[in-house]
Amino acid sequence: MAFDSLLIANRGEIAARIIRTARALGLRTIAVHSSADSQAPHVRAADCAVLIGPPPVADSYLNIAAILDAARRTGAGAVHPGYGFLSENAEFAAACADAGLVFVGPPAAAIRQMGNKRQAKLLMQGAGVPTVPGYCGEAQDEASLLAALARIGRPVMVKAAAGGGGRGMRLVNPGDDAAALLRLARGEAMNAFGSDELILEQAVAGARHVEVQVFADRHGNCIHLGERDCSLQRRHQKVIEEAPSPAVTATLREAMGRAAVTAAKAVGYVGAGTVEFLLATNGEFYFLEMNTRLQVEHPVTELVTGLDLVAWQLAVAAGGALPLTQDQVRFTGHAIEARLYAEDPHAGFLPQAGRLALWRPANGVRVDAGVESGQEVSPYYDPLLAKLIAHGPSREVARRKLLRALSETAALGLPTNRRFLIDLLADQGFASGHVSTDYLGHRFAEAARPAPDPPTLALAAVLLYQASAGNDGWRSSMRAEAPLTLRQGEDRCQLHLCPLGEGRFAVDGVGLAILEKTADRVRFAHDGVQRQAAYVLFDGELHLSLDSADFVFAEEVARASAAAGRGDGRMLAPMAGKVVELRGQAGQPVRQGDIVIVMEAMKMQHEIRAKTDGAIERFAVAAGEQVQNRQLLAVLKQG
Repeated sequence: MAFDSLLIANRGEIAARIIRTARALGLRTIAVHSSADSQAPHVRAADCAVLIGPPPVADSYLNIAAILDAARRTGAGAVHPGYGFLSENAEFAAACADAGLVFVGPPAAAIRQMGNKRQAKLLMQGAGVPTVPGYCGEAQDEASLLAALARIGRPVMVKAAAGGGGRGMRLVNPGDDAAALLRLARGEAMNAFGSDELILEQAVAGARHVEVQVFADRHGNCIHLGERDCSLQRRHQKVIEEAPSPAVTATLREAMGRAAVTAAKAVGYVGAGTVEFLLATNGEFYFLEMNTRLQVEHPVTELVTGLDLVAWQLAVAAGGALPLTQDQVRFTGHAIEARLYAEDPHAGFLPQAGRLALWRPANGVRVDAGVESGQEVSPYYDPLLAKLIAHGPSREVARRKLLRALSETAALGLPTNRRFLIDLLADQGFASGHVSTDYLGHRFAEAARPAPDPPTLALAAVLLYQASAGNDGWRSSMRAEAPLTLRQGEDRCQLHLCPLGEGRFAVDGVGLAILEKTADRVRFAHDGVQRQAAYVLFDGELHLSLDSADFVFAEEVARASAAAGRGDGRMLAPMAGKVVELRGQAGQPVRQGDIVIVMEAMKMQHEIRAKTDGAIERFAVAAGEQVQNRQLLAVLKQG
């Protein structure tokens, strides 16, 4: 290779994944990290690591000068940007070249051309690649955008021209306040990409999101490695990805692959890239954008092709030719990937920060993760914890393998979307392959909160009782009945627990036997049936994973005012993040549903709305302030 050391300008699971391949190829690996990530797994996996700044991304992972300085200090020969952060930043690619570093990615000119959705659409139209009807004009004032939106006809998709990943995207349906949605999109776009430029696209009903993996070298070779179906999205962010697409025939694959290669050649592309298409129900497809980097979902392509795309990236960056020609590419079986996020599906999928007290992924599938037990999930970064990817000879086998793997994975300490993913994979619509980009919004508008059954309540009571008693509570002279109040969220349940000896208990008539228990796993029997559960005691609470559902219990301690702080007009932060905007002022009346505060957490903006009619009594925070979960934001005078 033209270099023997590689700096990874990223964090989390993608940094760990790149390090694995680089080390296997004999390269010295260099990690960079913020002060929040000083003990992160990707930092310890690298041969050396450099602190580049405090937690905010602008001061660390987006700090080009600090990253280049880290490369200089460690003697790095090449830089891999991963995905997100600086991966599609033309200035960063150019700065690496100016510093004598090999940038593992396309030329800066290609990034610049494809990095702006408006310019990219115009370029693709010139190359003969079909594009979605809409507006990609230079006029960006609100009046021009509203006029264009009216001409296109609702529903219309608003997109940030300078980026992707769901940031700066809003769907404008009939009856929506288009001006307000445009402002929200502008705000997210500016915060995420430093540009508030927007484009508008006609929303294609019932369409699928299908993308094609392309690869090009510096010798004029360019091929595609098949397609991925990324239709299952929530808030325009992908949740489940698979290869191949259930909707793509061999003929359609050839046509889409040919269009993707044409798009890549039009910008003189080099390296790994993804051309994203919207596939209509009539089989027509339209160019959406080109991601000039490795995709989050690249593992499904690796599993169906048997190729290591990071190894290909490194070889091409070193000046090598593509290892295969188009007719040598082979596809085997089916692969499905699920993204496991730290988010609360029962509270509008709000991102979550805090301690991941227990992380125990399943065996039998590929797991790309950048977390471990005891790690703090920071509010400064994307809430992605891990990706689980299953491969099988058929789609159904891959689906079942992934379903089982998610059921056996333990991620406890903070809310995750694990049960949501399980429900999604078990859904008949997904199982049949008949989904579209709006499927989740219609089929899974709200995630149902699982309710614990009597054996689950009994197990929770026993584990909490054992933790406080230090033994099974058995006395030779008599049964020691222990009344306790079990709390789960706002719900409380009064139980009576009676130890029966030898690991046996009776909890309100439910007989339970603890057969085996370790620090994080318990095997128990109820009514002649043996079951297993994962658990962890953390911060005074029991986090329990049983039968694909996660619960949090605590033993309630009597309080003088159990309802203090509820129904008193206080508005609390639903997650850690930054206050972006305060709507109104003290004394101003508000109606139920009015937006009072806008927060930003984990790259997304969230609207905090009044729960009742009333008036703003006072704000307890200021715009721009970083706040913690459950921190007081404002007080409303109800009435």
